[in-house]
Amino acid sequence: MPANPLLSEANRDYVAHYWEHGYAVVRGLFTPAEMQEAQRESRRIYEEGLKHHATYRDHNVLFEILPESFSGQRYVLQAHWYAWFSPLFEKMRRDPRVLAVMEPLLGNDIKQVAQQIHWKPPGATRRSGYRFHQDLRFRDRNDVYRDLMTSYINTGLAIDPATAENGCLQVFPDSHKLGYLGLSDDGPIMKGSTQAHEMVAAGLDPAKVMNLELEPGDLALWGLLTVHGSNANQSQKDRAFAIQSYVKASSSERGEWAFKNGVSTPLGATPEICKYEQLREKPGPFYSDDKWYESGT
Repeated sequence: MPANPLLSEANRDYVAHYWEHGYAVVRGLFTPAEMQEAQRESRRIYEEGLKHHATYRDHNVLFEILPESFSGQRYVLQAHWYAWFSPLFEKMRRDPRVLAVMEPLLGNDIKQVAQQIHWKPPGATRRSGYRFHQDLRFRDRNDVYRDLMTSYINTGLAIDPATAENGCLQVFPDSHKLGYLGLSDDGPIMKGSTQAHEMVAAGLDPAKVMNLELEPGDLALWGLLTVHGSNANQSQKDRAFAIQSYVKASSSERGEWAFKNGVSTPLGATPEICKYEQLREKPGPFYSDDKWYESGT
């Protein structure tokens, strides 16, 4: 096991920083060699997604496809719950170093309710950005997710270098103290960009947005009320970013176990529907005919 990165000076105060500012960054959680392997696996998963002509769903597994009919070339924008067919990422989601990061925040009984890779392929510029939003908008079942503000944390692992040019994660520090603002509730977050006047109307100063530039192996953390988003990729390099959402097990009826009493816990025999209630009636496999990407700017 590599040396504990949490002991480094750069990471020592991440817990206090998270509670105070609504986000934090842990540098060098995974090693460069590990991330080279993750980059190869990310590319394999992307190629698997390209086999689908449209967005594909099977239980929690999803490939979000931007078809050639829209952009002239097929792109994969997201994959969800790839741990079901990627042994590497199945182990990384419950790596002991992840527990070391999460335990001071959530304890040692932790479930995972989301797993996503977001790609920003060069050429998919029109749909590779994310409007500013708060993730609370996606957690509308308070009866199955409780104490959301203190028991639920999103993490984002940089697979590729994440820079301002290729559309790194952006956050508004301290925005978690403002309550729910309703940003981007009028439509898909992957279409268009949030305008300055919208931020001002929500009580945000556009000058205070922060780019979280990350090296492969760095981990960002943010909460359900933290305003965040990202710009489109303006570079010629992809930006693969792995999002894992964790919840204190005592606060959730949903999720796949990641750690039970501090013990790394693999996926079970069958998927547990984590977020989308409609999947309980129609788990898949199926293709989606939702053409969310077509209208608008």
